[in-house]
Amino acid sequence: MIGDVISNIVRFHEYLINRTDVRVRSYPLMQSPVQMTLILLGYVFLVLYVGPRYMANRKPYNLKTAMVIYNFCMVASNAYIVYEFLMSGWGTTYTWRCDPADRSNSPRALRMIRASWLFYFSKYIELLDTAFFVLRKKYSQVTFLHIFHHSFMPWSWWWGITLTPEGGMGSFHAMVNAMVHVIMYTYYCLSAAGPRFQKYLWWKKYMTAIQLIQFIVVSVHISQYYFMEKCDYQVPLFIHLIWIYGMFFFVLFSNFWIQAYVKGKRLPAAAEDKPKQNGFVNGSETVAVPNGKHLENGTVHYTNGFALGGKIKEV
Repeated sequence: MIGDVISNIVRFHEYLINRTDVRVRSYPLMQSPVQMTLILLGYVFLVLYVGPRYMANRKPYNLKTAMVIYNFCMVASNAYIVYEFLMSGWGTTYTWRCDPADRSNSPRALRMIRASWLFYFSKYIELLDTAFFVLRKKYSQVTFLHIFHHSFMPWSWWWGITLTPEGGMGSFHAMVNAMVHVIMYTYYCLSAAGPRFQKYLWWKKYMTAIQLIQFIVVSVHISQYYFMEKCDYQVPLFIHLIWIYGMFFFVLFSNFWIQAYVKGKRLPAAAEDKPKQNGFVNGSETVAVPNGKHLENGTVHYTNGFALGGKIKEV
């Protein structure tokens, strides 16, 4: 019985290796699903078990400089990924409707494959978001939504880039996601830089709205497939999964929006009678909003200003 299960797993693994698009086999982390699965399982284990125990008797690390550099690099890398998506199809030859994946070795197709892989690889770099929370002992930020989003994205994208690396209409959500991350990491970079940049963060309350708009745009675009008389996209399953992905995360982020901004149940209460902003105050580190995620476990609203002694101070 066990031998049959192992044999079937081995055969399935061999099938995946043979099925992998030859144009992407030489890229890092594309040779087998085992590598990326172990990395992501290790990520979950480290941030939920090892990290909190390591930090149990330690003071939070002051990572202001590291966070500014990290967020700036993420802005630059995501901006470059958006540019590559545009130049390799979305801003040149794609119709924005039924765009099948290009199976050729044309320069444009190979450029799109590189852009898709860069997007995929960037998801592993984003795992550092959670590491910063753990090292700064911001455990309330390490939510189910945060962990699921950071681990599910690279895992699911391995399958997509393996079978259709030149994704055609299936790569639209990646370009939109990279666009949103340019905006969000810009916010986090300014936030981590300290109070002197506070006046530039008036748009904080729109961050979740930007995420919700992202999922709506992705779902509307991919839904065109269901209303076309004919669309020869090579892997229809990915169309269905992208639509499910968009709607699923729309529901999750909508729930956060309701809990945080309507019911006010998931924002952190002020721990002391000092103004707190995403960054640092008087040399002390405070709460920073994570990548595309949220503040939680409290009742105090941070609305365009500070929470001071449990009351809102508008600025």
